[in-house]
Amino acid sequence: MTRGRIADATTLLFVPGDRPDRFERAAGSGADVVVLDLEDAVAASAKGAARTEVVRWVSSGGRAAVRVSAVGEAAHEEDVTALQALVAGDRQAGLVGVVVPKAQDPAELARLAAALPGMPLLALVETAAGVLDARSVATAKGVVRLAVGHLDLAADLGADPDDAVVHHARHQLVLAARAAGSPAPVDGVSTQVRDVAAVQADALRARRGGMGGKLCIHPDQVEVVRQAFAPTAEEVAWARLVLEGGDGVDVVDGQMVDRPVLLRAQALLARSESAS
Repeated sequence: MTRGRIADATTLLFVPGDRPDRFERAAGSGADVVVLDLEDAVAASAKGAARTEVVRWVSSGGRAAVRVSAVGEAAHEEDVTALQALVAGDRQAGLVGVVVPKAQDPAELARLAAALPGMPLLALVETAAGVLDARSVATAKGVVRLAVGHLDLAADLGADPDDAVVHHARHQLVLAARAAGSPAPVDGVSTQVRDVAAVQADALRARRGGMGGKLCIHPDQVEVVRQAFAPTAEEVAWARLVLEGGDGVDVVDGQMVDRPVLLRAQALLARSESAS
């Protein structure tokens, strides 16, 4: 079962909204949040049918977030209207949040929050404007967390997705989220669907860089990402050893331990408990 909380999710699994045959498998994948996608994964001609299937799912016992079409796209208002009907009809129990693509305008995010009162928003930053205004995006009404869509961002920048400028944008989001007091951002997808080593490497890099989770595009990626974000047995043992020394300055395994090291140890243990 999904935990369904965007704010503390480590794994968020996208499923095309026009593939209802995949909804059940996604729900059983172990992902913290299933995201039914009405945007990039669905052809324009199939968006109406996808919207119908998504509404049916979340109003009949399924738990998922929904990625709506981007502001300015023809389908955006129709997507929002469909979700409004769920909320107004008190059938939104299965709707755990809304993923907002191309998030860059705090006013537009606030407008969406007002249209869907109480619904957590995951702001997917995919443009240069969104990166440069990431702190304002993070503090916009309704937004509980940031995520990076690095493939769209690379296209917006005219850069390679693996170029340093895209990694720099990730760092910008980590800083903005911390400054805003919001959870660590969610990293973008790994396009190597079944290449376990590549997905693991991507997830470990994201974790080292301060990200708090990762978007997934296949159920096989979910457990790989979860394990990559969980502290290793060696890290947990180190953290416990550090905390045994108390609050003062100490030396553990030849390393000076002071307050910043203690805080890191505490964070590792908290993450380990959350992952278990």
